[in-house]
Amino acid sequence: MPASIHIPPSRQKHSLLEDLQGLTIGLVTTSIGLSFLTQLGFITGQTAGLALIISYLSGISFSWVFWLINIPFYIVAWFYMGREFTIKSAISVSILSVLMAHVPTLMPFNGLNPVFGTIAFGILTGFGLLGVFRHKSSLGGLGVIALMAQEFLGIRAGYVQLGFDAILFGVSFFLFEPRVVLFSLFGAVILNGVIAFNHRRDRYIAG
Repeated sequence: MPASIHIPPSRQKHSLLEDLQGLTIGLVTTSIGLSFLTQLGFITGQTAGLALIISYLSGISFSWVFWLINIPFYIVAWFYMGREFTIKSAISVSILSVLMAHVPTLMPFNGLNPVFGTIAFGILTGFGLLGVFRHKSSLGGLGVIALMAQEFLGIRAGYVQLGFDAILFGVSFFLFEPRVVLFSLFGAVILNGVIAFNHRRDRYIAG
């Protein structure tokens, strides 16, 4: 096995076209992963998980809940993460909300295996979020707080999200069947594991 090589940070920035293709791929991948989850009736962590819980309990569309719940976080992002990050995040959240209003109807499943669906959700959504993060954007909400913790405190974004998820899932046990929560927790662990192992600025050198 070759020895590890330290690669110094690069000043190279993504072009507008690179941002467009990167964010598009990330958002489409994320919407497909979330569609697996919603068609199984499961939840997830982070802001999307909170939006799903509100949607399931109220009957309001996930797309609207997810879009509205993120608005306060844009204020925080504007002051701590900058204008570019905030604008990209607002656009990303809006596009994902639109996608989630349509993608589940374009790929319905009559008999989706819950184990496979949960694993597919974690992997697809995890890599979708990585694509969004690497183009200086987020899906708002807790993602903003997690990225701030990584940027200023050196705490991995995935670990911050796991802490929030622990609280969210603890409350979920009082709202949903244990089977739903356990499958959902399994998916969240896969998702956050993908982010924790792969979202490292010392390895990804483009801006």
